[in-house]
Amino acid sequence: MTDQLQATALPVDARPHAALKPVALTTLIFGAFLPMLSFFVINVALPAIGSDLRASSGELQLVVGSYGIAVATLLVVGGRLGDTFGRKRLFLIGLIGFTVMSLICAIAPSIGVLLVARVAQGAAGAAVTPQVLATITSLLTGEHRARAMAMYGVAGGAAAALGQILGGVLVEANVFGLGWRAVFLVNVPVGVLGVVAASRQIPETKAGKAQRVDLVGAALLALTLVLLLLPLTEGRPLGWPLWTWLCLAATIPAVAVLGLHQHRSERASRSPLIPPTVLRLRAMRIGLLLAVAFFTTFGGFMFVFALATQGEAHMSPLEGGLSLLPMAVGFLITSIYGPRLQVRYGAGLIVRGWIIQGIGYAVLAAVALTLWPDVNPLKLALPMLIAGFGSGLVMVPLMGVVLGQVPAAQAGLGSGILLTSQQTCLALGAATVGTAYLSLAGSSWGQGGALAAVALAITAISLLMTPVTSQLRSR
Repeated sequence: MTDQLQATALPVDARPHAALKPVALTTLIFGAFLPMLSFFVINVALPAIGSDLRASSGELQLVVGSYGIAVATLLVVGGRLGDTFGRKRLFLIGLIGFTVMSLICAIAPSIGVLLVARVAQGAAGAAVTPQVLATITSLLTGEHRARAMAMYGVAGGAAAALGQILGGVLVEANVFGLGWRAVFLVNVPVGVLGVVAASRQIPETKAGKAQRVDLVGAALLALTLVLLLLPLTEGRPLGWPLWTWLCLAATIPAVAVLGLHQHRSERASRSPLIPPTVLRLRAMRIGLLLAVAFFTTFGGFMFVFALATQGEAHMSPLEGGLSLLPMAVGFLITSIYGPRLQVRYGAGLIVRGWIIQGIGYAVLAAVALTLWPDVNPLKLALPMLIAGFGSGLVMVPLMGVVLGQVPAAQAGLGSGILLTSQQTCLALGAATVGTAYLSLAGSSWGQGGALAAVALAITAISLLMTPVTSQLRSR
């Protein structure tokens, strides 16, 4: 798996180092953890943000989605810039930018300023993340690389699972009266420490042969995502005006133009953002379908769960965060032992994950239908533990299993596509699942019924994905 988690911009250096010091490796992993954490930590603070900045539900969806769009469209671009100008340099630039934008988010006087800062924060995160994988790949080999990639996997699982718990603690603590602003402000001193450590500990590396940056492809992908996500988030609260339908209709020609540009770029050997030849690989098509199903539903659920628990259930931000603690436990267990289980079960591990995840969400739906709104972290513990364990069994081995069935020469390109789809679908989930939830919650279904409907929909999707996953080779 470790050799296959190279993004499009991860060619090995001409003079690879034999090792990476533990402090440097820890700094790199931390650099990857911080942008991932920022996607999830914000969810539990959304009700407080909405109240303080008088933001609509659609604007709150954009607080999540705009960050994901920026990361998704610039992830591969950031990697290629690091190859050309130096990975340490791009890591530092990205981390400094992320820290500054976190400060601006923390002091944002309006929802408009917060949204602009979130886009810039996501762009900075896209400069940081690919340098982590590239540096690990170029400086470490064999067992050392495997251990480092396992740490990267644990960081991703921990960020997804612990983000909302940390957010709940920070909002509830209300340190110095900061409230939700502490969710962003905490990044500032931590980011400064990261910059100091990175500047002293991380060695500089570059690719032996720099690749062109597909800025046109990135711009077309960003345009496509905006045309899709903006009307989905703003359409419902505005009553679906004409411009929302025009934007949705415009996504079709936008996708066509993006595809045409990628085909022409590949034929001209210009390193497209999404290489069409890789998309034609059977394993990649299956992997993308699985990634879309998982990350869209997961990102959407994290968004709606925070709204539901702090809505009719009247939980505090801390209680809402603690409700996810069992899910965090399940995630962390699978993040730690997932690579070992993957070696044994291959794609069969993902099949088991879908089934277990589906059971967890089905139990959650039953709890929501029978006990709502009289729920608390203890009553939600069992379904959240089951769902978290199953979700971890899907997420942790997904990339390794898929790329293990792609020719080695195209594994790096494939992982770049999967990483981009991951960030895209997390943002898409907040828009699509969030809009469906908010529509149901405003009807006779109520928030409990809407949460149950979302959970049952994820159960159905999980079960539908089991035969799709079975088409991948088990070993």
